[in-house]
Amino acid sequence: MKKIFVSRLLPDAGMELLRNSGFEVDLHAHSDPLKPEALRRRVKDVQGLICLLDDKIDKTLMDAASKLEVISNMAVGYNNIDTEYAASRGIAVCNTPGILTTATAELAWALLFAVARRIPESDAYMRSGKFSGWQPLLMLGGAVSGKTLGLIGSGRIGTAFALMSKGFRMRVLYNGKRNPLLERKLGAENTDLDTLLRESDFISLHVPLRESNYHLIGKREFSLMKTGAYLINTARGPVIDEAELVRVLKEKRIAGAALDVYEQEPQLTPGLRDLDNVVLTPHSGSATTETRRRLAEMAVQNCLEILRGEACGNRVV
Repeated sequence: MKKIFVSRLLPDAGMELLRNSGFEVDLHAHSDPLKPEALRRRVKDVQGLICLLDDKIDKTLMDAASKLEVISNMAVGYNNIDTEYAASRGIAVCNTPGILTTATAELAWALLFAVARRIPESDAYMRSGKFSGWQPLLMLGGAVSGKTLGLIGSGRIGTAFALMSKGFRMRVLYNGKRNPLLERKLGAENTDLDTLLRESDFISLHVPLRESNYHLIGKREFSLMKTGAYLINTARGPVIDEAELVRVLKEKRIAGAALDVYEQEPQLTPGLRDLDNVVLTPHSGSATTETRRRLAEMAVQNCLEILRGEACGNRVV
């Protein structure tokens, strides 16, 4: 009987599929990830691995798993997996595209409003008992309607995010592959990165983590932004130079930032947690009950299809 290792407890729908699969299942039934050496021990005799984005699936791990046939990542991105080495070993790699598009776009908007209208600060202020009545200068934030929205990356999530701006009558700039839908629906303008950074009031990142995108937003890019600009990141943490972000936020060089992903995730760059002009969420772009259920089902189904010798539409290697 083939064996599947699951690196974390999945939503019930995914676990039910596994229980009814006919395969042997080994589960790390905890929320925290296994350390690399422990993960290597658990996969040494498995054919299937269902993993998460913070599980590093490298050459060393694959060499320890001599029977491995498939790596099914419960994520759209798969930069945690050495896909070239997997291909050389004949190991299939699958992901879960398309499911979290709307949920992540919604969270990006939630972050945008939270930082612009200072929602976390206001909540803490109320809970502290400091509120003594309406004041003209209390918790002043930034307006959203009618402002310029800058979109870096115009794929599925970026497109969904931008389309949600229509009710706010925003001018939309985007940098990335030409997107006729955004141009037709929103009158969006495709522009170079520097122009987008200079002219946008809100800048939202929606790019994959590639070598060319590492520290895409750093010292030079921050210097181009408006002092009243807000930066939103629901993409990947290393796209931003977080040390520089901390500096510009401390200096009030930009108005604020809202992050769902981090450069050294799960650790925060020193100084980030102490700032009032940044909103931080725990990589929760896909964290709706419906979305996580569907992600788990797809990750499990991908794994089962490969192990059964069936075609898998979500195979990336």
